[in-house]
Amino acid sequence: MTEKWREDQEYMSYVEDLLEKEEVQRLGNYTQHVHSTRLDHSISVSYYSYKLAKKWNGNARATARAGLLHDLFYYDWRTTKFDEGSHAYMHPRIAVKNAEKLTELSDLERDIIIKHMWGATIAPPKYKESYIVTMVDKYCAVKEASEPMTTSVKNKWRQYFGRKQSV
Repeated sequence: MTEKWREDQEYMSYVEDLLEKEEVQRLGNYTQHVHSTRLDHSISVSYYSYKLAKKWNGNARATARAGLLHDLFYYDWRTTKFDEGSHAYMHPRIAVKNAEKLTELSDLERDIIIKHMWGATIAPPKYKESYIVTMVDKYCAVKEASEPMTTSVKNKWRQYFGRKQSV
C-alpha cells in the first residue's frame, strides 16, 4: 500500500493517538500474511475500511480505529494453538481485550473487532462498518500474501510481450 494514509489529515486525526502507542507499534515485529507485518496489515485494513465507510456514510472514525486494532495480538498465529477454540475464534477476543487496555471502545468498535473473522466464525456482524472491515480484511490478506507472485507474473508478461513487440 502506498503511504497515502499518512497524508490524509482526517484519517490521521482518528488514529494518530493509537499509532503512537508502543503496543500498536509492536505489531511491526510480527509477520502477518507472508509478505506483510501485522502493523502494515492493520494500517491497510484500517485505511481502506475508513475510505469505504466514508463513501457509504458509515462511522469513518470508529471504522478506522477498530480496523487498526482488529489484529492487536502478540503471537505467531501459524504455531500458537488454543484449547478454547481456533485462532479465527480466539484472536478477535484477545484483540478486543488488548484494545480496551489502550482506549475506550464503543459498541460499534467492539463489534467490528470481534466479528471481523465472520465467515470463518459463525456470528455475523451487527453493523455495516463491521461488514466493511470483515471484507477489507479478507481483501488485504489475499493481496498481501500474493503480492510477490502477482509482481512476478506481471514482470514475466511484460518481458514476454516486450520481446514479442520488438520482433
